[in-house]
Amino acid sequence: MRIGIIALQGGFAEHIAMFSRLGVDAFPIRLPSQLDRLGGIVIPGGESTTLNRLMSEYALIEPIRELAEQGLPVWGTCAGMVLLAKKASNSANGTLGLMNIEVERNAFGRQVDSFESDLSIPALGDCPFPGVFIRAPLIRTLGAGVEVLCRLPNGTAVAAREENRLVCSFHPELTDDVRFHRYFLTLDRGDAFTKSSY
Repeated sequence: MRIGIIALQGGFAEHIAMFSRLGVDAFPIRLPSQLDRLGGIVIPGGESTTLNRLMSEYALIEPIRELAEQGLPVWGTCAGMVLLAKKASNSANGTLGLMNIEVERNAFGRQVDSFESDLSIPALGDCPFPGVFIRAPLIRTLGAGVEVLCRLPNGTAVAAREENRLVCSFHPELTDDVRFHRYFLTLDRGDAFTKSSY
């Protein structure tokens, strides 16, 4: 299996390292021609406005949208969650509109308001997962077909799944816990990985 990590800005190197720990071939994606025969795509944390602009400049948005609609699993972490959402408040830019959620960008405040929290994520087992929140978004509205994977104690949704799309507000790649990356690898790929020619 080959996992492509969008590597235009943000924490792509950390995601590559996590998949490598699982014995998975993960590599940076910067051009549409590199989207060939993938088993999944990750849009990492970073700055969502910058990521959106660069993905547009490098002509990645439409091919990724097309692959996701064909069934290829796509995972957005932090800024990546903002980009996958149908709508993002506090954002002057559009999104890929791939997931039936509305998110609020930078919902927890600035960099100085970053925090860590032990999260209950039943899909990953009974042991709490270390959540690292850095200028994190949150899910304001959940549409039909979206399954919440994790909520904070106050009820705020911070991780969700809709078919082959996965999002989380936090940064699993900044921990030593590979369970979220392993979970992404279990998403159904159908025949999407056979699609090519970008």
